[in-house]
Amino acid sequence: MSAQQQMPVVPESYWLQSINIPEFPTLEESCKADVGIVGGGITGITAAYLLSKQNYKVILLDAGKILHGTTGHTTAKITAQHGLIYDELIQHFGVEKVQHYYQAAIEAKQLIETIAKQLNISCELQEEHAYLYTNSDDYIVKLEDEWKAYDKLGIKGELVDKMPLDIPMKTALVMSNQAQFHPLKYLTALTKACIDQGVRFYEHTTAMDVEYNNHPAIITKEGQRVTCRYVIAASHFPFYDGQGFYPTRMYADRAYIVAMETPKKYPGGMYINAETPTRSIRSTKIAGKDLWLVVGENHKTGQGKPTIEHYEALQRFAQKEFDASKCLYRWSAQDLTTLDKVPYIGPITKEQQNVFIATGYRKWGMTNGTIAAKIITDHIMEKDNPYTELFSPARFQADPAIRKFTQFNADVAKHLIKGKLEYPDNDVAQLKNDEATVTRVQGKRTGIYKDMDSKLHIVDTTCTHLGCEVEWNSGDRTWDCPCHGSRFSYDGAVIEGPAKKPLQKRDAAELD
Repeated sequence: MSAQQQMPVVPESYWLQSINIPEFPTLEESCKADVGIVGGGITGITAAYLLSKQNYKVILLDAGKILHGTTGHTTAKITAQHGLIYDELIQHFGVEKVQHYYQAAIEAKQLIETIAKQLNISCELQEEHAYLYTNSDDYIVKLEDEWKAYDKLGIKGELVDKMPLDIPMKTALVMSNQAQFHPLKYLTALTKACIDQGVRFYEHTTAMDVEYNNHPAIITKEGQRVTCRYVIAASHFPFYDGQGFYPTRMYADRAYIVAMETPKKYPGGMYINAETPTRSIRSTKIAGKDLWLVVGENHKTGQGKPTIEHYEALQRFAQKEFDASKCLYRWSAQDLTTLDKVPYIGPITKEQQNVFIATGYRKWGMTNGTIAAKIITDHIMEKDNPYTELFSPARFQADPAIRKFTQFNADVAKHLIKGKLEYPDNDVAQLKNDEATVTRVQGKRTGIYKDMDSKLHIVDTTCTHLGCEVEWNSGDRTWDCPCHGSRFSYDGAVIEGPAKKPLQKRDAAELD
């Protein structure tokens, strides 16, 4: 039986399937608050909790359901070991600023631990050592350089030639006493604490814009206004740009997760390799048994090979290395990377000090998202925070920012032009159930998906953000934009921004 046949047909996150998440109404009338938050993930909910504890009136809006975005699809490692990063950051920022980056991650870990203890949250929080390993001769020197960077920064690390996990490796760099948890058990409890402190949550309420005055107002898709003193855009990709030009300063990529059963006992630890393709491993418990989470296959959103092949590659890896017998869950996650690989956290522009963004977590959202909430709430409460300057969205380092800026936007231009010049003429009659194709209908590039019941779902493939042409994602049954990472369901509904409007639907009669 092939890897694809053994996998669940529908991608589902284990975290989302293993817990009941509260539901909230849609916002139906304009209202006021001290702070309006857009985005119900770890950043938005943590910020709502910290502010409401200090008696701020908080309203939180989510375009879909809270915790169903990137936070619900995370690997959920709470660690300062963010891959092969510290040596590179020292070259661009210097030791002092990079010490702040490390300390920010450790402070985020401590904040999660403190909140979990104070609220008595049972969320499978446990300490684990984090291992960055390689099986490539080319990366041994890079790991040695990273170890030297640890030493410069005062990070306790050790190079080892053996790990608890039985997997081919040549050397590994250990960062001790990191952690992992069940993110949604933690955040549903935090949501309840927010409600007890007066926070109002609204779901299926899409924020479209900010009207910036002395008191900024969030404008929703249906025309309601949330007037407040401060706005926090915690919506993964900022729903409001404020002329900060964020689509040109970040790129989106995806990673894939398979949750596997195996006869082997998990030996403890959290693991990620230094080279590509990425292979990240951790475990959780399901019905008292180890559930191995195998993660990787990163690529830019909307680009590359058919996405179902990424799931298959991870499953083959798990079968080969761990005798994995069954895939119980599979899901994917999207994240954003900034020009210099450091998140943007703070006022959206120098001129708009009452509107904050938190984005560009580069797949390390548990620590980056938590410290983002702390940095922004400190700003609102007029407290000094040692990490403000490092994460400021207004920064623009000459190296590597200008070089990356050019690369990012050259790639966007390439895909924009490529999509416009394509003239596909695929035969819709050859489509099987659960397949999609791109063709031309009355001269327009058109995407067609045939569902399990043989019904056709037909959309214009032009992304409603800036006009790039979306591509079919076979692994998740979505239309993905290769330019800025917007994602749409097979019938065109927005799943992920920066796009705010759905793909235009086409009539089946046009196919005749």
